[in-house]
Amino acid sequence: MAIAVVAAATLGLAFLLYHLCFSLFISPLTKIPVSLNSTSALRIMYGAGSAFERTSFYNIFHAYAKSAMLKGANAAIVEAKIRQYLDLIARQEGSNEIFASLHYFSLDTMTDFLYGKYGKTSCLEGSEADRALVDDIVDVARRRLSWFTVHLPRYTAWLYSWTGLFGKVARGSYPMQLPNTYTGVRRHVMIACQEFARSPAAYDLCESVEQTPPLIAKLWKNHYSRKTGGLDDVDIASGCADHLLAGIDTTSDALMFFIWSLSQPESNRSQQKLVGEVRSISQENLNAHHIPNVEASDKLPYVNAVIKETLRLYAPLPAPEPRKAPTATVIDGYRIPAGTTVSILPYTLYRNLKVFLDIMQFNTDRWMDPSQNTVEISRWFLAFLVEAECALDSKMTRLVAAVYRKYTTTTICDIDIVSPGIISRYEMFYDEGCGGVKVSFGFHYYCTKMKALPSHDISQEHIHFNTLNWGI
Repeated sequence: MAIAVVAAATLGLAFLLYHLCFSLFISPLTKIPVSLNSTSALRIMYGAGSAFERTSFYNIFHAYAKSAMLKGANAAIVEAKIRQYLDLIARQEGSNEIFASLHYFSLDTMTDFLYGKYGKTSCLEGSEADRALVDDIVDVARRRLSWFTVHLPRYTAWLYSWTGLFGKVARGSYPMQLPNTYTGVRRHVMIACQEFARSPAAYDLCESVEQTPPLIAKLWKNHYSRKTGGLDDVDIASGCADHLLAGIDTTSDALMFFIWSLSQPESNRSQQKLVGEVRSISQENLNAHHIPNVEASDKLPYVNAVIKETLRLYAPLPAPEPRKAPTATVIDGYRIPAGTTVSILPYTLYRNLKVFLDIMQFNTDRWMDPSQNTVEISRWFLAFLVEAECALDSKMTRLVAAVYRKYTTTTICDIDIVSPGIISRYEMFYDEGCGGVKVSFGFHYYCTKMKALPSHDISQEHIHFNTLNWGI
């Protein structure tokens, strides 16, 4: 690891000297990454029809397609996973790891949406092999590997390229030992794509388009076997992997912070108000398992306000979302040279003192109180910038509506004074208003108690939840 540290320090010094000399002897304007924080910049950089390009950072996902609408078969998938999640809660009477179970929900939902019967996981139903994929995702060394991949991509690729004797020597400097992050997930993705490629759906156009709901079937219409110059198997696998990797952590982390925030003692009134709203959903808008349908879930203003406030304070992607200026342009009066990397940080965007009052306070009423200029704050809200891969709001709304129709939540242990933490690439992110983040052998442990609400069709029970989150 010493070699890696020396290399990073050397490159950092070289970067500093380069820009110093460039500024002194060539141009007073040095082309370095630019971070902006305004709605005008937001519209220019990420809005519809924006000419700003993704940077090479996104090559680690090999993005291809961006489409996920919770309608029809996709809505049925989410509904089925919510039912399985509620069953998991009911089965585990003593305790449940919310961090793990929410990841199970996210992984099962995404793989069913992407691959259907050709590669969907069964974490919520207890498959140990599928649950092992979550362990692959939460390896604590992932932070270090992410940092090296973003800041030292060539060095990282060179380091892992060695084999034989030199490969054994290089292992001591690996940011993360093999198998590294997402190894299991990538293997699962390739196997799922191979399963589909061998199926009749890959060759029968009518069957693959009309009867097979997974996204992979839609991508397969552009396979080279269907059209000249089309995609190969790896291209399609990469497109599916883009959705999968983007949707697992974001959904589960956002849901974890939602439950944790509502479970705080000071949020008791907010939780009561939310419970009242979701329990007011009429029976005709519930399915046989008492899960609200999509239409009813979309008409819950207070639930949506809580979701927005959760995503404002605890955006699953708080770090910069880089874009590259294709040509010289002007943003907020500043000339941005062509090729400059620009970005906006959701973390700072949602903490603008001119827009949001009491920026560090979890205040759900700010989204519904006319005195707080709800129109203006809504203009500043963009939960995932343009990286909303999988309709997070809809999935969150349906799950939390189903959960809080049956349960109320409160904190136990010291979770009301210790914050959960998440990893955004390599940055540690948590609630700064708490006393800190509880760490134990690389994991954070949190406890939440869920109490069943009285109802003619809901049994009385108490369920203790342990929220487990990974960190450094």
